[in-house]
Amino acid sequence: MGKINLLVSLSFWIGLLWMQPVHSQSYAFGLKGGLTIATQKWDNSFQRDPLFRQHAILFIESVEEDQPFALFAQGGYHVKGSAIRTYRSVYTQPDGSMVEVPSFTTPFVFNNLSLTLGAKQKFPFTGQKKLYYLFGIRGDYTVSTKLRPDNLANNYLFSIYPFEEFVNEFNYGATVGGGIELPFTELVGLVLELTVNPDFTKQYNQPIIRNVINPNPFGGSNLIDIPERQIVNTTFEVTLGFRFINKIVYID
Repeated sequence: MGKINLLVSLSFWIGLLWMQPVHSQSYAFGLKGGLTIATQKWDNSFQRDPLFRQHAILFIESVEEDQPFALFAQGGYHVKGSAIRTYRSVYTQPDGSMVEVPSFTTPFVFNNLSLTLGAKQKFPFTGQKKLYYLFGIRGDYTVSTKLRPDNLANNYLFSIYPFEEFVNEFNYGATVGGGIELPFTELVGLVLELTVNPDFTKQYNQPIIRNVINPNPFGGSNLIDIPERQIVNTTFEVTLGFRFINKIVYID
């Protein structure tokens, strides 16, 4: 919780500094969150299923009534990862009895704190509503992971799963998307947003691990090599939130 509070405070003050070169002006701030569809590219191929989780974001952005352009900063909690899903199946044993194998999901979870700095371009829609698109540069810090079922140890006997020691805690990428601002009043409204968030760096980077004792007694060899493994994140986020405006009025 302390790391989350630190990121929120840091995001707020970086946001103020980020917008300071423009000039002292009104600004908007708020809280938003929603659905995350997390995907991962394992070893240069997307062979894992999506992972469905949630995210939460605090944001601040510049506001000028006559300008369609705005700078923003935001910090939040984002889950990245992927999953392996097996579906319910039934098979017949030699004695004719039926055996049911239930469905189950094995998630690969990376819990991240993110800080994004970027810009928005806005367009009038209907009434006071505005459409916008955005682009930002994002930095992530991984605070925790879940890389295998709870009953499996973090050792080479289960080399199909990632190992904690090869997780990169710091990563960066981009945030690209668009949305709509839906004002209730002059100072309060909703924001609905869709973003794509690709990473430019590897969340997981494991070299070849040679001469590992073969866990399969029928494998034909006492030693095996665990191949190189690299994992890169991309998430898709659907976000809904409240937006508040702190309006500064200059009086002569």
